Amino acid sequence: MKNFLKVLCIVLAVSVLFGLAACNPSTPSNESSAPATESNDASADASQDESAAVSEDPGADLVDIDALAAAVNVDELLPTEGDDIADVDEYTINSREAYKAVLDEFYRYYQVALAENETNLRYVKMAVAEAKLMEACVMVPTTTQGGNYAIGRVAPYTVTNVMWGNDSDRFHQVLVSTELMKPEDRNEIKAKWGELKGTGEFEAWAKKFLADKGYTLKDTYSIGYSSDPQTWDALATSRAADSEAIVNTYDGLVEYNIEGILSPALAESWTISDDGLTYTFKIRSGAVWTDVQGRKVDDVKAQDWVDGIHHLLDAAGGLESLIAGKVAGVAKYLEGTGSFDDVGVKAPDASTLVITLEAPCSYFMTMLTYNIFAPMSRTFFESKGGKFGDEYDPKADTYLYGTSPENIAYCGPYLVANATEKNTIVFKANDSYWNKDNINIKTINWYFNDGSDALKAYNDMKAGVVDAAGLNASALEQAKIDGLYDEYHYLTGTNATSFMGFLNVNRARFTNIDAGAGNDSPKTDDQKEATKKAMLNEHFRRAFCMAFDRATYNAQSTGEELKYVALRNSYTPGTFAMLDKEVTVKLAGKEVTYPVGTYYGKIMQDQIDADGVKIKVWDPTADDGVGSSDGFDGWYNAANAAEEMAKAVEELKADGLDISAENPIYIDYCLYDASTRWLNQGNVLKKAIEEALGKAVIVNLNSVTQEQFYYAGYYTEYGNEANYDFYDLSGWGPDWGDPSTYLDTFLPEFDGYMAKCIGVY
Repeated sequence: MKNFLKVLCIVLAVSVLFGLAACNPSTPSNESSAPATESNDASADASQDESAAVSEDPGADLVDIDALAAAVNVDELLPTEGDDIADVDEYTINSREAYKAVLDEFYRYYQVALAENETNLRYVKMAVAEAKLMEACVMVPTTTQGGNYAIGRVAPYTVTNVMWGNDSDRFHQVLVSTELMKPEDRNEIKAKWGELKGTGEFEAWAKKFLADKGYTLKDTYSIGYSSDPQTWDALATSRAADSEAIVNTYDGLVEYNIEGILSPALAESWTISDDGLTYTFKIRSGAVWTDVQGRKVDDVKAQDWVDGIHHLLDAAGGLESLIAGKVAGVAKYLEGTGSFDDVGVKAPDASTLVITLEAPCSYFMTMLTYNIFAPMSRTFFESKGGKFGDEYDPKADTYLYGTSPENIAYCGPYLVANATEKNTIVFKANDSYWNKDNINIKTINWYFNDGSDALKAYNDMKAGVVDAAGLNASALEQAKIDGLYDEYHYLTGTNATSFMGFLNVNRARFTNIDAGAGNDSPKTDDQKEATKKAMLNEHFRRAFCMAFDRATYNAQSTGEELKYVALRNSYTPGTFAMLDKEVTVKLAGKEVTYPVGTYYGKIMQDQIDADGVKIKVWDPTADDGVGSSDGFDGWYNAANAAEEMAKAVEELKADGLDISAENPIYIDYCLYDASTRWLNQGNVLKKAIEEALGKAVIVNLNSVTQEQFYYAGYYTEYGNEANYDFYDLSGWGPDWGDPSTYLDTFLPEFDGYMAKCIGVY
């Protein structure tokens, strides 16, 4: 199979089994023992005029987004016939056909956005492209992280709340008390954070405040997790379940501190050339690499980032395409047409690192906090069988690097003291860490939770085994009985991670890949073909997504009272980007002027409305008038679903497929029924879809084990391994501060990591 470039951080949604408000090792979810890291509630500084100025007669010199998109020739870029595809395998051709059938518009509009260098116009074009992605309904947004009740001992804002990268998984500064924290004290800490952000004074203030309130701070932090790392090699993985653990073992060049400020880490300082192409970093002296026992391996030096990038590109673990087209020479190296000597990462001396870009990139510094720019000790790598270039062979008997905590080197705050599969992972403070005197937590404990016991996280929190727990519906009732709810519960904030339900438009498998064998489809061959044909129809997909009662589905995890809080209605959060300059474009045939302060979500909604698609991704009145894409259900509407289904039935009948209650379309859904929450959610999904669509669609609830659940989709590498028709185990968290961090994941030709979730590439 032709393996092109793949992309990065997939967030494990069994997380929705366990996480709280931020990406954390517990993996994201509503039933977790992990800390609830609140997001910043402060309103945006810039005001926003929700009604853009519109005129019917735009000037000829306006940027006409529709005209630009119409000029993109998808057939030329993704050919499915002709001499130029002679060497392309059948699966890639099938993927191209399916991709063009369902995402043609998104692809064309996104190519226009990617070609735009002016930041504000780029945001507008990306919002329009995402509108097309939402309208295609190859996926339906479900929830984000957080937005549930929790009880715990963790002080808010003592883990960075920055939306992108890995730093929200670094826990060396977190403040944890031996006592449960009261919500009024949390609120006071949050308010003070808003006052002190950027001053460098918040941590000291928080310590004194907690002491004055009678809390006793401790130097251990314990959380739950639901998936063991599959590798300990930070540069060879695209899975959050891996990177969330590994990030505590190394430092990067820079790091977002708990006040959200990008700060020096292993780079003491840096400069950027006037043309925006050259970044020069001064590497900190005195930092060292150690083995898992804490014995020195080597000094940290600039060459460690050069070797790290070399290994990243060789390992092809799903991260490498993130810097192709950004760092000079990377694309040619990956294509096999260039040498690593031409890649723009150089170490002229031990303390100087120079990174050269292909073109200016306004968000490049935000990328440095993701594990694509992790350093690597060449000395240790080669001692574990590691090689570079054509000699790199991870399947060699002598290759051990990253296979266990014993087979990586450490330059971060923690060493791994224990890693027992499906049991415990323990991180101990690294005595050789360059900043060891400034960490608050000396031991981090991870305790495995498979989600089968709905009260385990809560009971472990109550007993002090873990330091926080989200209150699922069962835990909420138990907390009230125990008398803990009234005194200690608080509402966690939401963050930038978006969980989605995916429709498989090109299904090729009807049993799991070998490692997680089982989960066989009950459908007949005729039913399989009918489903595939229906999935390629846009109105059918819209009908399914609009028939999905997401709020009731979410209530099975959070309880009825909070069912809307964490609902997300778009892929990129509507407030993720905001215009800082006025932009006027021709959109849907009209001149539209967006003022300073216009949010990304507003532009997305304008395009959706102009296209006449009845979904709502932005509410200008939400969040006290700031606006949001969260906290309401802008998709579920049984009447709209029936209307879309009628169109689908008509079109598919003309194409030879009759759909009715007597000849329904069958949708396979993996049901991890050992978890009460997942069992209830599966039944909600089935009831909502079948009732709204008049039994013309039947949902098969296929019982699976937790392992089969993972291998049906999350652990798959390619779309033709995906064994489901609808799947809601996966999500995406941003890796840098630009909407492309989301939209890139649906690029074709194996470049878009999440494209595999809809059965292509």
